Amino acid sequence: MASRNTESTQTCEETLASTEKQEFFKSSILIKLPSVCVRHSSSVDALSDVKVLDLTRILAGPYCTQILGDLGADILKVERLMVGDDTRSWGPPFVGKTSCYFISINRNKRSICIDLKSPDGMKIIQQLAMQSDVLVENYLPGKMEEYGLGYEDLKKINPRLIYCSITGYGSSGPYASRPGYDVIASSIGGLMYVTGPEDGAPCKTGVALTDLATGLYAHGAIMAALLQRRKTGYGQRISANLLSTQIACLVNLGSNYLMAGQEAKRWGTAHESIVPYQAFATSDGYMTVGGTNDRQFRELCSRINRAELSSDPKYLTNALRVEHRKELVEELGKTLLTKSNADWLELFRGAHFSYGPINSLSQVFDDPQVQHNRMVQEIDHPSAGILKLVAPPVEFSGTGNRIRLSPPELGEHTESVLRDRLGYSLTHIQQLRASGVIN
Repeated sequence: MASRNTESTQTCEETLASTEKQEFFKSSILIKLPSVCVRHSSSVDALSDVKVLDLTRILAGPYCTQILGDLGADILKVERLMVGDDTRSWGPPFVGKTSCYFISINRNKRSICIDLKSPDGMKIIQQLAMQSDVLVENYLPGKMEEYGLGYEDLKKINPRLIYCSITGYGSSGPYASRPGYDVIASSIGGLMYVTGPEDGAPCKTGVALTDLATGLYAHGAIMAALLQRRKTGYGQRISANLLSTQIACLVNLGSNYLMAGQEAKRWGTAHESIVPYQAFATSDGYMTVGGTNDRQFRELCSRINRAELSSDPKYLTNALRVEHRKELVEELGKTLLTKSNADWLELFRGAHFSYGPINSLSQVFDDPQVQHNRMVQEIDHPSAGILKLVAPPVEFSGTGNRIRLSPPELGEHTESVLRDRLGYSLTHIQQLRASGVIN
């Protein structure tokens, strides 16, 4: 597997005292190298000492823990007996017996299958929580408490534990007991209302952006809690939910409503406050262009051989262009329709305004910039062979952000984790399997 991190990084000298090392890694996250650290190996990942107990499924939670895993955290994914994460069956398409959906968000994890409802299963999770830095769960509010695995339960046995709960709507309130899914949170939270053709019906986004944003918020909160634990020595409870994340992601639209009373509407690919800033049909596809200021608009008009538009009194400023949006977009659209995407890309080469074709996925992964950014990595899977995975999008000069482990088979690591981490004997493991506690 190719790594995107090619620059060498620095670690502590062998002579660094063990007590200093313990203090250095006390919070399980690298913050600042002590002055005595002058060299270290590129194999040291930022979260290499962080142990995460992952009791999440579907998308927001697994996406959060995958990001932590890419940064080097040891992720134990706890799955339901025989069934596992719901997304394992969310296909076609499948690779072997596993859906491509599951594969996309569960790399760098080990899978263990435990019956949380059984006393022995609860005991296993408690023992693993005692050794963990972070626990992430996305059960309905109150369910983990029913299992004896709520934050207050586990805090007693591991006060350093950072416990992150991801829910649909929050841990309390009128919607707390409802199942939470991206499309519902994006409906209630306004995203679908502002997405779609200007005169058409509301649309969902092509990918579950509310789930993904919640996973990113949760990941950032966990990182902050690790930093805080370095100061206090204690963990804490983190609560994230899809609805609140979606409200936060309204950004300027939310601000427009709260401070100016301006209700939002659907604009298709266009922008409410900037013209032109949208997709236009070409002779063989669509091209998105943005003239976000007067200078850029003049250059755009020049490059499409419509310089008269930039000198028209109706279009001299962005405010005027917004006012006369319909007729300007119509004029630009007629011109852009006369050439292909390739023609316009050549004519726009070196331009100071933004532009780009609307690509299919085959065009995305053939794009020269995408290939230059090495956004595809390969890794060997025990049953499916070579997998092509989308790479982590962020590169570091001094630490790893990489794919180390292929997405796990269901329960692939149950026995090894119980044996190596908890010290269970083979006989004990066999008894737990026979009684239906593990598989």
